Amino acid sequence: MTKLTVRDLFELKGKRKLAQVNIRSPKEAAACEAAGIELIITWERSDIAAVRAAAPDTFLTIGLVYGEYSNVSDALKGAYRAIRLGADAIYCPQSLDYVEAMAKEAIPVVGHVGFVPYKKTWFGGFKAVGKKADDALKIYELAKAYQDAGAIGIEMELVPTKIASEISRRLNILTIGMGAGPGCDAQYLFATDILGDNLNHIPRHAKVYRDHKSEYERLHQDAISAFKEFQGDVTSGAYPESNHMLNVKDVEFEKFLNAIEGE
Repeated sequence: MTKLTVRDLFELKGKRKLAQVNIRSPKEAAACEAAGIELIITWERSDIAAVRAAAPDTFLTIGLVYGEYSNVSDALKGAYRAIRLGADAIYCPQSLDYVEAMAKEAIPVVGHVGFVPYKKTWFGGFKAVGKKADDALKIYELAKAYQDAGAIGIEMELVPTKIASEISRRLNILTIGMGAGPGCDAQYLFATDILGDNLNHIPRHAKVYRDHKSEYERLHQDAISAFKEFQGDVTSGAYPESNHMLNVKDVEFEKFLNAIEGE
């Protein structure tokens, strides 16, 4: 798989749907690349270099932690660090000033419209946004503002399908949909939901493809059994057995005894 560039993403708009996965580890990054996932995203607190090494040919976006930066200058430093470590783009949940500053420095940056989880109090909790025409228009205007600020794309979350499709159709930048229907340029899910190990609420828009939660529980119980067996073997003397031990030649052992007994 050849890694996509920003230019590739723009050229693919309206031609082919892309998939993006929020990954938690280099192993998940490697699995996504092996599966042909085009876009992965993780947070700046992750081991970015290890994720990059695990998925060298996948477009990697690094998310800046919301509230971590109190000014544009510091956010730019965070973005530069992520780029140095191998990021292809930065997800920036800060204001448009931050986005514009990064874009001016040729840092590919992605914004966020619709429902934004860490700003949920403004939406009255976890709720869809844009069901009313006035609210939908605000989403559209913000999406255009991100485009004008130089963003390469926006995440569009929990927006009615028809609204999201119309917004996506009218933008030149990439739209990455999460619970926003098939009209977006890319579809975005978290690895924890795809793999079925999410211990919290599973959102309606998420599709669960595996049941790793049950498998992890089985492995946990199996680990407990193995540790109990080891403890029992140590207590009874069944471990270590002869094949677990290192031997020494008798002549060398005799020399050792003579040496310490002669002290």
